[in-house]
Amino acid sequence: MLKWLRQLGAKKASASDTSRGRAVFVRGKYDSAQTTLENRRHWINADHLSANSAISADVRRTLRSRTRYEVANNSYAKGIVLTLANYVVGTGPRLQMLTDDPAVNRVIEKEFTRWAKAVGLAHKLRTMRIGQCESGECFGLLATNPRVSAPVQLDVRLIEADQVATPWPVARRDANVVDGIILDEFGNPVAYSILRRHPGDSSALRMSGAEFDMLPADSVIHLFRAERPGQNRGVPEVTSSLSLFATLRRYTLAVLASAEQAALPSGVIYTDAPADAEAAGVEPMDSVEMDRGTWLTMPFGWKIGQLKAEQPTTVYGDFKHEVINEIARCLNMPFNIAAGNSSGYNYASGRLDHQAFFKAIRIDQAYLGDMVLDRVFKAWIDEAVLIEGYLPQVVRTLDVDLPHQWFWDGFEHVDPAKEANAQATRLASKTTTLAAEYAKAGLDWESELRQRAREEALMRELGLSESASTSQPESSDEIVEEDEEELEEAVT
Repeated sequence: MLKWLRQLGAKKASASDTSRGRAVFVRGKYDSAQTTLENRRHWINADHLSANSAISADVRRTLRSRTRYEVANNSYAKGIVLTLANYVVGTGPRLQMLTDDPAVNRVIEKEFTRWAKAVGLAHKLRTMRIGQCESGECFGLLATNPRVSAPVQLDVRLIEADQVATPWPVARRDANVVDGIILDEFGNPVAYSILRRHPGDSSALRMSGAEFDMLPADSVIHLFRAERPGQNRGVPEVTSSLSLFATLRRYTLAVLASAEQAALPSGVIYTDAPADAEAAGVEPMDSVEMDRGTWLTMPFGWKIGQLKAEQPTTVYGDFKHEVINEIARCLNMPFNIAAGNSSGYNYASGRLDHQAFFKAIRIDQAYLGDMVLDRVFKAWIDEAVLIEGYLPQVVRTLDVDLPHQWFWDGFEHVDPAKEANAQATRLASKTTTLAAEYAKAGLDWESELRQRAREEALMRELGLSESASTSQPESSDEIVEEDEEELEEAVT
């Protein structure tokens, strides 16, 4: 009764406050912000840690070791990581200089390609991309290597994330030190502490991890993906799907074990006779080994019931399909590439699924160009200009501007004839350029045109002519109609 009177008084007071013109606050709330008995266990691990605190050294060490273990023992994980690196890096980037002097451009492109082949730059880029996916980050040290068979003896020495750490004798309470990375007041890396031995190396245990080198930031390339503001170290890109890899393997092994057990001549001996009936005595819970393909004789009054082989079930393939699809989603990879199986795809659905993946690949390639290749090229130029007569004199000035871009392998079209027709239509309507079309294939348009001119000159010299019986390209209306039919089929 008293509670009801207090509520009534509160309502009258609020009404009087409104009539007097006082502010009235409406308090709303989000369902997802409520903690109930049903969702308490689901959100129990949610925290308010900062980006660097959430991925502490211990957390990253655990994630790295588990991811490496899964990639080493799971064929799907291994294939996904290798496929991603092959798509992003391919056969390696190609440099195109964009200065106003074609002769200078050709000299720099030729010598840089020669050096890149000598140090295995493409292979190291693939290793870095694998390390970024598997360990979350990878480091490259720009250093001199006298064994490089090129005039510029610069090399990129790769090290794992485990070697970039603050050694235990050094105080770790400095706010500007993030596990081996020394930052300035603006958050820019200024130096890295590099352990001389990998912490997992047996020789590193004897040295107690005390020996390290402090390298300036200009000599260290740090490849990782920052997903939160203020994040300075990386975590494996498959972290969110790591447990799914384990689930997939456990389910496969469980189905196999169940099928093998049911396939053996195993069963249960039982009798329908009453307890006081005449039947041979059998020791309860006794086990008898049987050979495959043999006939059995049962004790008097007893029968054998064989276990039914119910594995693998009909949903086994569907379960694997969904799990692999969920695993690949964190990498923007379509199912058919992750699973290596395109049996359920048609032409249009394949194009739709690959659009997001190819866009992610182009973003990765641009990031590699900005964070790795541009720095490597600058370090190479700084070393090359010191060699007398190696590069043109105009390049050796201090204020020289060397605009350039990187070409990567293009994506093969599933229907080359249709793509060629579309390309011819774009060129005829002047909605594209030769540079743009060659760039899609990862080629330098100037080099290709020069090669084309040499081929035509040689054909004229030998008295050869191009075949005049080339097929005419399809009309744009036919291409549009076919695309609409395929898209409709994919959606259906």
